[in-house]
Amino acid sequence: MSKSQPSQTYDYKNMDPTKIKAQSCGLETVKNLQRLNFEEVTESRGESANVIDLGPFYLALVVEGLGTKNLIADQMEELTGETYYKAIAQDTVAMIVNDLLTVGADPIAVPAYFGLGDDAWLANKKRVDALLDGWTHACNLSGASYPCGETPVLKDIIHDKTIDLAGSAVGIINPKKNLVVQSKIKAGDSIVFIESSGVQSNGISLIRKCINNLPAGYLTKMKTGQTLGAAILTPTHIYSQLNRNIFAADIDIHYIVNVTGHGWRKLMRAKKAFAYEINLVPPCQEEFSLIQKMSDKDLQYMYGNYNMGVGFAYYVDKSDAPKICQIAKDLGYKSWIAGEIKEGNKQVVIKPLNIIFDSTSLQLR
Repeated sequence: MSKSQPSQTYDYKNMDPTKIKAQSCGLETVKNLQRLNFEEVTESRGESANVIDLGPFYLALVVEGLGTKNLIADQMEELTGETYYKAIAQDTVAMIVNDLLTVGADPIAVPAYFGLGDDAWLANKKRVDALLDGWTHACNLSGASYPCGETPVLKDIIHDKTIDLAGSAVGIINPKKNLVVQSKIKAGDSIVFIESSGVQSNGISLIRKCINNLPAGYLTKMKTGQTLGAAILTPTHIYSQLNRNIFAADIDIHYIVNVTGHGWRKLMRAKKAFAYEINLVPPCQEEFSLIQKMSDKDLQYMYGNYNMGVGFAYYVDKSDAPKICQIAKDLGYKSWIAGEIKEGNKQVVIKPLNIIFDSTSLQLR
C-alpha cells in the first residue's frame, strides 16, 4: 500500500494557513462573550461551525460561499438557453447548512449574500427568479427561514457579468446532548457513508480549467444520456432531515464529516490521532471518471480532492451503524457501512484502492 503525499490544489496551499491564523485571532475575542454570561464551546473552534453555550441550549453559526460553480451555470445557459440558478441556489444553501449540521445543529435561518459586479445582472428576470425560488426551496428543505440578505454592487472587485453567492446560517442544539464534538470519537466506531448527489460544489476550478480537453466540453454525453454540464450542476443534497431523524431515533452521533473540499482527506478532520480505515469504496457517479480523464489526475488526487460519491460521513457505535443506513434508506439516500476507526497514527487508509493520506496532507488547525 503506497503512502500519499499531500494532495492539495492551489486553493488550499494558501487558504489553509490563513484559516489556521483566523482561528487563532478569533480565540482572542472569545472573552467578549463573558459580558453576556455566554461562552464558546471550545471543542467547536476549528470545526465546520462554531458553537456558543447560551445556557439552556447551544447556538451554532457558520458563514460559507458557493465558489465558482455558477460560472458553469452561466456557460450552460449560453449553450442550452436553460437557467440552472435554482440548482445553484440550493448548492449555496447546502454548502452553508451542511457545515452547520456537522456539530449537531438544527438550522433556524439562512441569510443570503449576493455580491454583484454590476446591477445589470439582475435584469435577467428568469435567472433572478430561479435564484430566489431556489434559495426559498433550499431553506424549506433545510427547515430554516430565509430572513434577510445583502446584495452589494462591487464594481471592479466582482466581474460585471457574474455574481458571488454566499451566506450564513444560525442553528440551535437542543437538547444539548445532541452536540457533536470530536471527543466522542472512539476506536471501534463505524464509519457510515451517505451518498452525494455528484460533484456537488467542490473541485470546480479544475473542471473549468480542463473542460476543453473533451471535444464536446460541457455537452459531452454520458451513458445516462445526460450531458456532463447538467450532471455537474445537479444540486447538492441537504442532510438536515437525515440528522433530525437520526437524533429522533436516539442515536448518539460521535462525529460528522461534510465531505467537501479536501475530499476523503476530510475524514481525519478531528484532532485525535486515529486511523480511519475504509474497507468499502462505494461506486461514484460517471462524471468523476470524466473529470479524471480530462484532467489526467490519478485516483490519489481524485479521492484527495473530490467527494467521489460520498456527501456525509457519520462516526457512530457499531451497533448504531445499521440503524443510520435504514434511516437514510427511508429518506431515499444510499448509504454504506464503509469502515472503522482504529487506534494508530492519524491517517486515512483506503484499503481497496491502496491509498493512504497521512496527517501532513490535511492541515486545517
